[in-house]
Amino acid sequence: MKITVQKRKAKAGTLSLRLEFYHGYTKDSEGKIKHHREYENLNGFIYEVPKTPAEKKHNKQSLQLAEAIRAKRVVEAQNGQHGFKTDSKLRASFYTYYKKLCDEKAKAPSKSNYSVWVSTLNHLQSFHGQEELTFEQITSDFVKEFRDYLQTAPLTKSKTQLSGNTSSTYFNKFRAALNQAFKDEIIVKNPISQVKSIKLVQNKREHLTIEEVKALNQAECRYEVLKRAFLFSCLTGLRWSDIQKLIWSEVQQIHDSYRITFYQQKTEGLQYLDISNQAYKLMGEPEERELRVFKGLKYSAYHNAEITKWCMRAGITKDITFHCARHTFAVLQLSMGTDIYTVSKLLGHTELKTTQIYADIIDAQRKIAMHKIPDIGL
Repeated sequence: MKITVQKRKAKAGTLSLRLEFYHGYTKDSEGKIKHHREYENLNGFIYEVPKTPAEKKHNKQSLQLAEAIRAKRVVEAQNGQHGFKTDSKLRASFYTYYKKLCDEKAKAPSKSNYSVWVSTLNHLQSFHGQEELTFEQITSDFVKEFRDYLQTAPLTKSKTQLSGNTSSTYFNKFRAALNQAFKDEIIVKNPISQVKSIKLVQNKREHLTIEEVKALNQAECRYEVLKRAFLFSCLTGLRWSDIQKLIWSEVQQIHDSYRITFYQQKTEGLQYLDISNQAYKLMGEPEERELRVFKGLKYSAYHNAEITKWCMRAGITKDITFHCARHTFAVLQLSMGTDIYTVSKLLGHTELKTTQIYADIIDAQRKIAMHKIPDIGL
């Protein structure tokens, strides 16, 4: 809203003063613009062309008074924008609003995101400790205390403290809910806007060299489908969730190559990926269109343990998980000279800075390589 002092012609030689409150404009169905204005009469005037010292003094004092009133109205408007629109919204249940957002997330294909929203609510209720939480109670201090709580108090099912990245994820869901409430005009001041997020800690991204991938291909793995799926991820960069749900109708042959078209769960978007012939061989013999490509692929403690045993049989002592296959793909591509933008697209990253992490790994390896040259006696 914009507030200005207006001068309007009055009786001969004078201008009346009033405030204009401009609320913007809207367009109707025909594209016609309608401006929204309100006025406040200041019951004052100035001389249009002051001639005497008294008239000039009168104008100066009248304009100063008008400006003082305008400034007061600006402060009043700002105070209104920093509070709640109505008392009923002030007393509204944040829990009820948050649960509605959770219901919307439940409709999305990715169920993992929904579970994170629900977990965040559980932690918030444990922190608050009361049956109800209103928007009025969520102040900047409340937000800061909840942030600190996530970093220190809650325990996982195994009785260990939440990791820094998990705490950050939960706090960001809480932030997203308050941001949405602000957009929905339930609150007109966002108490989280001045509170810093929980900083993500960049974990080490373990990966395999091309020699280690070859060794895995030669080594025995108890679960044949796990072996094929892991090597497929090394050659395509696909996540476990996308590989596990891949069906034959999403696989197309285009001339002498193959393409998969699938709905990426994490980014919730359609992805097109051309794969190599050796990646296609790992998929096995084509079956009916509605059947899964990697039929029988499961996520369990037994399968995770087998990856470790499989790596040991191949002479690999690194701490390797299935997701390390995706890291391997990224590092191999960058090592072979593929530009970072292309690698980012292949991985389905929404931001280039996410892919930059792998480029940093390559730079670190180059530095190590330079220091491997033996001392030559200088």
